[in-house]
Amino acid sequence: MPEAHPLTPNVDWVELTTTAADWDAADPGLLRTMLVQMQVIRSFEEAVLELAGAGLVHGPAHSSIGQEGGAVGSAIDMRPGDGVNGTHRGHHQFLAKAMSYLARGNGGRMDPGKPVSPELQKLLQRTLAEILGLEQGFSRGRGGSMHLQWLEAGALGTNAIVGGGVPLAAGNAWAQRHTDAGAGSSDLTATYFGDGATNIGSSLETMNLAAAWKLPLLFFIENNLYAVSTHVADVTGESRLSGRGPGFGIRSWRVDGMDPLAVYLATEQAAEHMRAGHGPALIEAQVYRFFHQNGPFPGSAFGYRSKAEEKAWRERDPILRVAEELLRRGLMDGEAISAMTTVIDAACAEAVAALTEQDPESAKERRRIRPELWPDPSFVDVGIRGDGSELASARTAEAETFVGELAERRFIDAVADVMGARMDADESIVVLGEDVHRLKGGTNGATRGLVDAHPDRVLGTPIAENAFTGLAGGMAMDGRYKPVIEFMYADFMWVAADQLFNQIGKSRHMFGDQGTMPVVLRSKVAMGTGYGSQHSMDPAGVFATQPGWRIVAPSTPFDYVGAMNTALALNDPVIIIEHVDLYSSTGVSPVSDFDHHLELGKAAVRREGSELTVLTYLAMVAPALAAAEESQLDTEVIDLRWLDRASIDWDTIGTSIKKTNNVLIVEQGARGTSYGDWLSDEIQRRYFDYLDSPIQRVTGAESSPSISKVLERAAFTGREEINAALATAATNLGR
Repeated sequence: MPEAHPLTPNVDWVELTTTAADWDAADPGLLRTMLVQMQVIRSFEEAVLELAGAGLVHGPAHSSIGQEGGAVGSAIDMRPGDGVNGTHRGHHQFLAKAMSYLARGNGGRMDPGKPVSPELQKLLQRTLAEILGLEQGFSRGRGGSMHLQWLEAGALGTNAIVGGGVPLAAGNAWAQRHTDAGAGSSDLTATYFGDGATNIGSSLETMNLAAAWKLPLLFFIENNLYAVSTHVADVTGESRLSGRGPGFGIRSWRVDGMDPLAVYLATEQAAEHMRAGHGPALIEAQVYRFFHQNGPFPGSAFGYRSKAEEKAWRERDPILRVAEELLRRGLMDGEAISAMTTVIDAACAEAVAALTEQDPESAKERRRIRPELWPDPSFVDVGIRGDGSELASARTAEAETFVGELAERRFIDAVADVMGARMDADESIVVLGEDVHRLKGGTNGATRGLVDAHPDRVLGTPIAENAFTGLAGGMAMDGRYKPVIEFMYADFMWVAADQLFNQIGKSRHMFGDQGTMPVVLRSKVAMGTGYGSQHSMDPAGVFATQPGWRIVAPSTPFDYVGAMNTALALNDPVIIIEHVDLYSSTGVSPVSDFDHHLELGKAAVRREGSELTVLTYLAMVAPALAAAEESQLDTEVIDLRWLDRASIDWDTIGTSIKKTNNVLIVEQGARGTSYGDWLSDEIQRRYFDYLDSPIQRVTGAESSPSISKVLERAAFTGREEINAALATAATNLGR
C-alpha cells in the first residue's frame, strides 16, 4: 500500500480573534478614531441611499453599510505613501484611506468631540459630487460611484470590473518596492475585493505573480457571503477564502470583519511582514452588507436572504461593537457618542445641501441637482488621450532627412537596438513579458542583451497576460516607471482584454484626465507561420475601436526606431504592431544614433501617383509597392504608420484622394477584425464628394488562418490578391 504523508503550506494561515484583554489594551485614541471614521462612512452612505431613493443618483448606489469595520480597521494606520484600490462597492474603502490621509498630521487620530474638520467636509462634498456625476467631483463626474480616485491620498481608484483592480495594485506595489533606484521603500499597497473576485483569474494570477516577486501587496478579501444574490458556499468548494493565500505561498489571516480591532491587529501583523520585504499578505474579513447589492432595500426583499439572518448580522454592527467597548472602558459616554453622530450627520446633510436644491418645478417636496454643478457637455471627449504636447521638443526625422550614419540592417536588430538605447538612457523603462529574459532576447530576439545590462528592469513573467498587463498599468499610473509589455502573439490580447481596454485604455478619461498612462505594448502578427487561428491575428482593427489607445505599425527598420522613441515619449498607451515577415527583412537603420522620433500622426507617401490611392501598413507596404510598379495605373502608395483615430494622417490621405479620386485599402488580416472596416467608413464620410467609384478593399478571408499551409494562404492577403485588386481598379477606369 502506498504511504500518505500530510502536506502543509509553507506559510502561516491563521484565524485571528480578539479577546477582552485586547480591547482593554487598545489605544483609546485608536478606538475613538475607529468610531469616528466608521460613523462618517455610515452617515455618508445613508445620505447616498436617500439620494438614490429620490432618483438623484444616476446609476448604481452600492452601499457599504455594515462593512465599515473591514475598511477602517485595515486603513486607519496606513501611511500617506501607501496605496489602496477597491471595488465597485468602494465608498468605504475610498473614504477610509482618504480619512487616514487627512488625519496624518494628528498622528492618524481623530477627535470625536470635533469629528468634522474643514478638510473632511470638503472630502465628503467632493466624494458625493463624484457619485452624483458633478464637476467638482474628484474625477469631474466621470467616475461616479464605482470609480473613485484621489491619488494625492493614495486612493488609486475603485473599479467596476470584479477583480479588475487587483493587477493594477500589483503594479503600484512593484513601483513601491523598486523606488529610489532599486533601494526599495517600506510603503505597501492594499487591494480590496470581494468573495466573487476570489474565483476570477485576474485575482489568482496576481496572487501568484505577487508571491513570486515578493511584492508588498495586501490582498484584502471582504467576504460578505453574497455575489449579488449567490451565496459563496454555492459556488466555492473552499468557502474559507483566505485559503487561497497559502496555495500561492502567501501568509494569510482570517478575521471577523465585524470586529474592527481584529482587522486592525491582523493588518498590523500583515503590514510588518510586507514592510520587511517578505512579500504579499492576505486577509479575509468576514463582513456583511446590510442592504442589497444596489439600492436602499435589504437582501431579504429579493428573497435570497432571510430577515433572521439579516437581524443576526445587524446585531454584530461594527459601529455598535466599538461604541460598546468605549462605553465599557469609560472612554466615552452615550451623550458624547450621540453628539458625535449628530455632528457627522449634519456634515453629510451639509454636503447634500451644497449640491442639491428644492426643485422649483415640482409641487412636492422634491430636490434636484443644482443645474450649475453639472460638467460642461463639451468635456465629454477631453482626456481620452493626451494632446501630444510632450513631444514638442522631440527630434523627428525620416530616413531621407536623417543626418546620422545609416546602414542596411535587419528589422529585428533595429527593435533590439532602440530598446537597448532607451533603457540605457532612461532608468524608468521596464520591459516585461513571457521569456523576454531568456533565449538571448525572447522568442524573436527583440530583447537581445537587455537582461544583461538591466537585470532589475527586464521581468520575465508567468504565463498570465491579464496579471502582468494590469501590473504594467499600475506601474504607469504610479508615474515612476514606463512599462513596455511584450505579447508573444497579438491574439493573446483577448486573454488580457479587461486590462487593455477596460483599465489601461479607459483610465485617463474615466478618472477625469487627472493622470497619465504611459504604457507601450509590443506584439506581432504571425500570419504565414503555420501557428493557426490563435496565433495569427492582426490587432489593428480591434484597437482602433477602443478609446485611449494609440496605434503605430512601422514597416521599415528606420521607422521602427522612431516609432518606439515616440511611443515611449507619449503619456498615452501605445501598441506597436510588428510582423514576423518584417523581422528578417532589411532596410536602412541608424548605426549608433537611436534618438530620432517618428512624427506623431504622419503617414509616408512611399510611391507617388495620380490615378489610385492605395492605403496600407506594416507587412503589406512592400507587396503593395511591388504590385503598383507592375500595375497599368499610376498608383500612389501611402504607408499609414499611425492607425488610431486621433493620430491618423488625414491631411496626407485627403490630399491623395482629392488627386486620384479612387481608393484601395490593402490589409492582410481577416475581415471580421479588419482595420479597413473603420477606415473605409471614415473615408466615405470625409471624402465622399471626391470619390469617382466605391472604396475598394483587399482583405483576408472571414476565417482566421488555419494550420494547413494551403488553407492558411487562402485566409490572408498576399501579392496575388493585391495584383487582382489593381487589375480590377484598372478595368473600372477603362484600362
